[in-house]
Amino acid sequence: MQSVISDSSTLIHLSRIGRLGLLRDLFTRVVVPSAVWREVVLGGKGRTGAAELETAFRAGWIEPATPTNTQLLRLLSRDLDEGESEVIALGLERESSLLLLDETDARQVAERYDLSKTGTIGVLMRAKHEGKIISLREELDKLRIVGGFWIEGKLIEQALRAVGE
Repeated sequence: MQSVISDSSTLIHLSRIGRLGLLRDLFTRVVVPSAVWREVVLGGKGRTGAAELETAFRAGWIEPATPTNTQLLRLLSRDLDEGESEVIALGLERESSLLLLDETDARQVAERYDLSKTGTIGVLMRAKHEGKIISLREELDKLRIVGGFWIEGKLIEQALRAVGE
């Protein structure tokens, strides 16, 4: 198993469908940048994701971290929000980590730096492959309906085919 560095979107959406624990089950360590922590936990008090992330931190499977390369953060923040910038900066500082990013702009920047990335759908696909969930289709439906996550129909079909559903 590997460690991951997560942006807020993946944490919030997995929390909305009751699947944040998949991150603990699939990865050795889950790193949450300080900007993401502030956004989800401090700024999101009372919203989905805040309590779940605090509980995971107290249980010891979420590790907060702050990137050290402030020059890189300033550069990244020209095109990305603070959380996404910190995810990518930490990804560069911790070379073996997988990044959890859902936003297209952030994913494109991660590609430019040759960083490994996936997103909420990728986490669910991996969970299906590893037998942590029974039906990817059910989880994607929950993600769309309960979680408010917009997924293009073509992407749903590709994901389902990839896991044999």
